[in-house]
Amino acid sequence: MENIQKISAQIAKQGPASGSLKEPNPNRKRRFDIQGMLRNPEMQAAILSGVLMLGGWAAGYASAAISVVLYILSYAAGGWLKAKEGMETLIKERELDVNLLMVAAALGAASIGYWNEGAMLIFIFALSGALESYTMERSKKDISSLMALKPELALRIEDGKMTLVSIDELKVSDLILVKPGELIPADGIIHKGFSAVNQSSITGESVPMDKSQGDEVFAGTLNGEGVLYIEVSQTSDATVFAKIIRLVEEAENEVPQSERFMKRFEAIYAKIVVAVTLVIIFAVPFVLGWSFGTSFYKAMVFLVVASPCALVASIMPALLSAISNRARRGILFKGGAHMENMALTSVVAFDKTGTLTAGEPQVTDIIAANGYDRKELLAVIASVEQLSEHPLAKAIVRKAEEEELELLPAESVTSVTGWGMEGRVAAKQWRIGKTDVLDRMDDCEESVYWKQQRTVLGAEGKTVSVILDGERVAGLVALQDVVRPQAAAAVRKLQAIGVKVAMLTGDRSETAQVIARQTGVDLIYSDLLPEEKVTYVKKLREEYGHVVMVGDGVNDAPALATATVGMGMGMSGSGTALEVADVVLMNDNIEEIAGTIKLARRARRIVKQNMVFAITVIVLLMSGNFLTGIALPFGVIGHEGSTILVILNALRLLR
Repeated sequence: MENIQKISAQIAKQGPASGSLKEPNPNRKRRFDIQGMLRNPEMQAAILSGVLMLGGWAAGYASAAISVVLYILSYAAGGWLKAKEGMETLIKERELDVNLLMVAAALGAASIGYWNEGAMLIFIFALSGALESYTMERSKKDISSLMALKPELALRIEDGKMTLVSIDELKVSDLILVKPGELIPADGIIHKGFSAVNQSSITGESVPMDKSQGDEVFAGTLNGEGVLYIEVSQTSDATVFAKIIRLVEEAENEVPQSERFMKRFEAIYAKIVVAVTLVIIFAVPFVLGWSFGTSFYKAMVFLVVASPCALVASIMPALLSAISNRARRGILFKGGAHMENMALTSVVAFDKTGTLTAGEPQVTDIIAANGYDRKELLAVIASVEQLSEHPLAKAIVRKAEEEELELLPAESVTSVTGWGMEGRVAAKQWRIGKTDVLDRMDDCEESVYWKQQRTVLGAEGKTVSVILDGERVAGLVALQDVVRPQAAAAVRKLQAIGVKVAMLTGDRSETAQVIARQTGVDLIYSDLLPEEKVTYVKKLREEYGHVVMVGDGVNDAPALATATVGMGMGMSGSGTALEVADVVLMNDNIEEIAGTIKLARRARRIVKQNMVFAITVIVLLMSGNFLTGIALPFGVIGHEGSTILVILNALRLLR
């Protein structure tokens, strides 16, 4: 403590740790970022292409040669990246894609003197590509901008001295110092200090949380105005932040099923379009008597309007926008496929412990016998239990601390295997343990009373322990894993959108029934082993359809993997559960599940809207080309305009 006081005196004289990262406002609102979009290289190339196209059109009134040069530059500016992508697909995968179709159509238009129309096609195609690229970039930023907040250095305190070290050198139990306004470099417990910590980078919550001695803090969160001394609890590769980075990497590699189908469809469809284009150019003149110029022109219009640009852009921008939206709320998807599946949810199955409940027992009742004071009794049993590592013992000690009771010296404290604890406090022998001792008592009025109390508490799903002063019953203490404050609201929200809620638990039926009454779940499955949870998830899928499983423990991993979508609790969840989960609630806020399903359904509707709109435009433009004839500029605007519209429709999901 003396060393800490000395170091505290030095802090005012020093600035932030060299090399530490700062985030002035990590919770800033993200809007449609015009400046960010203009910094996109593809958008810059598209704009340059448009400017050169306008220049070529204007120069046409003065010099045809200058006009052609400007058009060629416009083609190069807007079409170079697309042509490169198309050639890479052709060489590596031996497949045609829309990039080559569009470039071929533009060059075909130029070859018959329609320079402006070809340049317009390249410009609008490049513009739609830049918008789609912006959507993907925006999504990645919302998911992985957290990675930019990863601290690299920490101030470690050793022997009263501060040393600047890499976070990779930190070990569990190291003491580190975090100055005001700095990012916390490691997961840990506050050893000394008080501050408001902005945890939005981890949980998505906008309001800073007050943190003081004994509270847990996370790497990548922003310290407020106080100085914090933190005892490291996780190495750098095991922090919550490290888990987020692994999730981001998985998300970037996951491709939804609809997108995989669209890629296969695009390759086949592109070949069909090229084949039909060649037939129009070389066969139709002999059948319908068209001139070569007319056939070639109609072929170029067909090549433009038949290309599946809008259809291809119907899916990923929408899914990425939805994923980006959820990432800002602390919900990380490992890929678009899971957003698709989330939209189909008919049942959400919760593991009880750690999801619907807090995951740790709490003292709910202390019934003292005549002659004993409740607070004195709590102080005594906490004094005996303070040396135990058992979860129930810790809950009793925590309750005494919450009530600010002074713990007494305890002597001869021992653990009675399979029963409980005993020890001497205030010259008396105290024992706390299982209530089976009540069954060995003679049937007198007192023993009947305690057995009745045990039955009442047990019926409420509580774990009951007896407190003995020597051989005399001094009272009962009841503990229970209490329901999360938001659990009932989360269940109601799911039921309001037509989703059934199931609870799977290894707890006994009585406890499960109590939790079910408090939360309002529809289906209850209790006394389950981990493999039995898998069986019931399969049963739910067979009976109701798509199932989302929410869990936090190692024993939930098989069920998470079996469900349509596995959702892990990010703050309290085990590493195994997070590895298996498809979606992670970084803030453990189960109330967000209903909103996420609604957003997934909305994304699915927008994908359908986009696909129907894109197909309708393609059919109308193709029909118009052959039945009445349409001008190439109209075909360009109609087709590429539809592509831009479906992307803008998808961007609505960012809100």
